[in-house]
Parts: sequence; structure tokens; C-alpha cells
Amino acid sequence: MSGKLFRNFSFFSATVALFILVGIFAVLYHYSQDAIKAFGFVDFIKSSVWEVGEDDEGGVFGGLVPIVGTLLTTAIAIVIATPIALGIAIFLTEVAPRYLIKPVSISIELLAAIPSIIYGMWGLFYFAPIIQKSFGGSGIGLLTAGLVLAIMIVPFISSITKDSMQTTPDILKESAYGLGATKFEVIKDIIMPYSKVGIIGSVILAMGRALGETMAVAFLIGSVMNLPHKITDATTSIPVLLANNFAEAEDLELSSMFFLALILFVVSFLLISLAKFLFLGRGQK
Repeated sequence: MSGKLFRNFSFFSATVALFILVGIFAVLYHYSQDAIKAFGFVDFIKSSVWEVGEDDEGGVFGGLVPIVGTLLTTAIAIVIATPIALGIAIFLTEVAPRYLIKPVSISIELLAAIPSIIYGMWGLFYFAPIIQKSFGGSGIGLLTAGLVLAIMIVPFISSITKDSMQTTPDILKESAYGLGATKFEVIKDIIMPYSKVGIIGSVILAMGRALGETMAVAFLIGSVMNLPHKITDATTSIPVLLANNFAEAEDLELSSMFFLALILFVVSFLLISLAKFLFLGRGQK
């Protein structure tokens, strides 16, 4: 009896999660219909115009600027965060003395618990002046937003990578040492190849986290509808545009925002699905 009850409860929980996912997609798709019909998918993502119409005019809306801003800030964050996170994971698993492992691990994990708005405020008053002094401009733009995003996703990459590296069988490492390999060679030729699926998965999961970040990026990206030509230019992203304009949007502009949210949802879902398939593939080996 208890086994059947547990099985039914598990099935119900999984079904609820699936319905929530489908429900979110259905709502976003339903409310984006006006924008899809008015602009089409290809024309919408190719247009950089975002102009609200006057009186009864619906306006013209394109998603190129926020889409590019989202992808570029995420790319900058991944490029900066990945080597740092890998270095942290290698240090904790293979280099750090025993008495340092726990304090450093806790410190890294605490970074993930800091509210994003605090990261945004910190980046605005600390990193923005440094970027301004080093590269000119206002200090607000893609580079500053990507830099703070990188710090935010480091704990995700390093924690998953560390767990993945710890699954490397000791016999493989001991055999390599027995053949005369150095610690660097063991890390490069044994641990990294064995953990590569977990490392790739951690980067993809962190990418999904970075794609949807709002508050920290809103402080630092500039929130302007301009297509960036330099890494320090101010622009906007999909989450920032939604957060800033959603409350005042009406009719076609509102539908266009739902269309942007749908695009972000689909991209994030595909990335997370890819990561899950990678993990499942690792488990089947």
C-alpha cells in the first residue's frame, strides 16, 4: 500500500512539474501572438527598432538589440568565469591543503547566496569607475555587466566541476603517478578528460543562469535601445527591457515583450536540456 502511494505521489509531482513548464510556454506563446502576426519571427529578431506608436498606432518593435545584448553579456561572462572556476575546482580537488578546502568551498558557495541587486550595486560603484578609467566612456555597458555576471556564475561552474572531478577513480590517478606523471600531467591528461562532460554541463547551466539575470545587469548595462559596436557600449538585454518597460507597455508593445520572453524561455530551455542530456550520457557510460 505504502509503495503504491509513494509511486502515485512521485508520478503526480513529476506531472505537476511538466504541466508548469508547458503552462509557462502556453501563456507566453498566447500573449505573443499579436507580435508574431505583426512582425513574424525572422523580421522581429532582425529589426533593431523599438518605437511606441502614437494614439491608435501600434508602433514598430524588433528584438535584435535586447537579443544581442543578452547573448553578448552572457558570452563575456562565460569567457571570464570559466577559466577562473576551473582553477578554483582544480585547486580544491588536487592542490589545496586539507585545512583550506572547507573554508574556501564555503566562501565560493556563499557567493551564490548573495542577492543579485547587491552585485549590481557593487558593480556600479566599484567596477564601473575602473572600466571608465581604463577604457573611457561612462563605465556602464556590456563589459561591466558581463564582468559582474561572471562573478555571479563562478560558484555554479566551480561547484559542479569540483563534484565532477571528484568522481575520477583514484586508481586512474595512482596509475598515472606510478608511471611517473607529474601533478599537472595527471590533471591535464586524466582528470580533465574524465570530467569533461560535467565541466561542459556546468558551463551550460551557468549560461542559462546568466541569460535570465535581471537586477544586476539592469544596474550596469545602460538600458538603452542601441546596438553595441564596442564591448564598452551601453545597450540592453531581454530581462532588463522586460523589467523596465513591462508595467507601462500596452497592446502591441506588450505582445512584443511576451515574444521576447518566449524567445528567452526557449533558448534557456534548450540550453538546460542540452546540459541534462550531457549528464545522462555521462551516467550511461
